[in-house]
Amino acid sequence: MAELVRMADIAARLGISTVSVSKALNGDKGVSEETRQRVLDTAAQMGYQGPLRHRKEPERQYVLSILIPARYLDTTETFYLHLYQHVLKQAALMNCVLLMETLEDAQAERGDLPRLMADRHTDGLILLGNPPFDYAKRMRGKWQKPVIYLDFISPGADRDAVISNNVYGTAALTEYLASKGHRRIGFLGTLNVTDSINDRYLGYCRGLMQNHLPFRRDWCLDDRDQRTGEYCEIRLPEELPTAFVCNCDMAANRMIEVLNGHGLRVPEDISVVGFDDYLPPNASVSVTTWNVDAEEMARLTVQTIVARIRHESGYPSQQIVSGHLVIRDTVREI
Repeated sequence: MAELVRMADIAARLGISTVSVSKALNGDKGVSEETRQRVLDTAAQMGYQGPLRHRKEPERQYVLSILIPARYLDTTETFYLHLYQHVLKQAALMNCVLLMETLEDAQAERGDLPRLMADRHTDGLILLGNPPFDYAKRMRGKWQKPVIYLDFISPGADRDAVISNNVYGTAALTEYLASKGHRRIGFLGTLNVTDSINDRYLGYCRGLMQNHLPFRRDWCLDDRDQRTGEYCEIRLPEELPTAFVCNCDMAANRMIEVLNGHGLRVPEDISVVGFDDYLPPNASVSVTTWNVDAEEMARLTVQTIVARIRHESGYPSQQIVSGHLVIRDTVREI
């Protein structure tokens, strides 16, 4: 059996004092960097097993859970799946395990806790997408570990959240349409379904006001059921605007299909813009839109909740991720 290597053995090998060896191994002041490195190298060669404070402890692997309302994982709501994939990638980069569970509307209405929250090994929860029936508010007292909201903000702004710049983005899209000569601009999106749609509607209204354009309620159309979030029939008004700002690219794609069904061409007869800069590969049209930086949203989300788990953060933060206009071929100058 090999003998235990002591600090005195290292000191004897190098011809220095045991005190100097101790300081070098423990990262203390009082020895030169050259001596410290010689001590560390010799300790490794001799198989020294004592405590080394200079050694970096292996980073702990945290278990994160992400809860996604099932309605957002419908085949027509692919952006949330796209965002989830970015969160999965960022979790892996930060040495975290990510578990995913879906939340059915019936579960949310009853206030049932997800199974992942009952798992004692879960260190933190990411809630992706505004859940229905005030579910986030009702679960607060039942979940004591760190939680972060992704793509929505709690009413009192008392929880960490990461969102895209919805208000500015749709204001910029409305401004772009105005710069192309459009004075009659409508909006597609059912209010009070998600925070994102509400914020994008506010951005649309801001864009109208900034450009002194008229607001007409009959030009603000619903695209989904307010209670279930499921897509509904888009009903065009008798008098059409010259352009529509749509709450997301999928809604814009649906609007284009409806317009085509009425014999109207995009952009020749009417212009359409979307939001997100994400459509499934089988989408028929590539729309002018606002790019959402999903990768940065995911990075900030994972970084923030890990900091919470480590008790490194202070007050709750609401982080808004910038985006940019993407010009394609669904807007005509008039």
